[in-house]
Amino acid sequence: MRDVSARAGVSKATVSRVLNGTGQVKESTRQQVFNAMEELGYRPNFLARSLAHRTSNSIGLVVSTFDGFYFGRLLQQASRQTESHGKQLIVTDGHDTPEREREAVQMLADRQCDAIILYTRHMSERAIMALIDSISVPLVVINRDVKDARERCVFFEQQDAAFQAVEYLIAQGHREIACITVPLSTPTGQARLQGYRAALEKHGIAWDEDRVRNGDSTMTRGYELCNALLESGTRFSALFTCNDDMALGASKAIYQAGLRIPQDISLFGFDDAPSARWLEPGLSTVYLPIDNMIMTAIDQAIKFASDSPLQPIPPFTGTLVLRESVATGPWYRDPAA
Repeated sequence: MRDVSARAGVSKATVSRVLNGTGQVKESTRQQVFNAMEELGYRPNFLARSLAHRTSNSIGLVVSTFDGFYFGRLLQQASRQTESHGKQLIVTDGHDTPEREREAVQMLADRQCDAIILYTRHMSERAIMALIDSISVPLVVINRDVKDARERCVFFEQQDAAFQAVEYLIAQGHREIACITVPLSTPTGQARLQGYRAALEKHGIAWDEDRVRNGDSTMTRGYELCNALLESGTRFSALFTCNDDMALGASKAIYQAGLRIPQDISLFGFDDAPSARWLEPGLSTVYLPIDNMIMTAIDQAIKFASDSPLQPIPPFTGTLVLRESVATGPWYRDPAA
């Protein structure tokens, strides 16, 4: 600051006001300071500034993993939305474990982030509440409905979306509907399976464990589990896979078995991955509004950081995207008939 003030011909106090954006400084004086910094090759030390002012003008984001289109979409939108608020986005990977997610949140808190957004698949509600209480930085959680902190939660109605998908298959005349789940160790996996089961119960279709296989969200596992269903001799005219990657794997198993989609087996996915529309035939699936969810989470986090009034955010809902992978089944009745 001493060197810059001497080069610019202003006081150190003026240099400080320019760097911190405080006080009234003429635009010509501000430009003198920036010119002097450029001539001297100096840049503001943002870490030092954050330590001094206990803010870094940044938003922290912890995601479960960097794999897959879903998190790519989330990160892209998060970056845009954070920049629109004039802040910087700092992203880290929670490695899909509660322990590493806690460590990541604490690291971002130590860096004086203005607020932190956590996308977690495995952390319990109790652990989330403990984390909220243990850090001084505002924390917003995506993908979880924490009942004691609803104003901090941005979540999606997973069970209802799965229910709608399976009910659509039933309306198309399918009653023998198989299901490949995403990991049941996650609330998402449990909710999507509950939606499948609730749709069957509503329409008086008996639960059959032989038609359900527990997956891991990958194409490979979708292929393996669909093969297992086909080889077991279990009858099904439709298959609901709880994500699109497993649907793609399942489609290969179906074709290799000499069967056709949708003439022999109708196929329904979840997430509306970019690949869904390029499958032949196009994959019917559920669109999950992750873009709007991350934008809302960032806006809520910034409100927290600025002590603005807050209200709980209504849950987001899915939209059925109907393509060519579903045909009418054995029990179809034309409503117009």
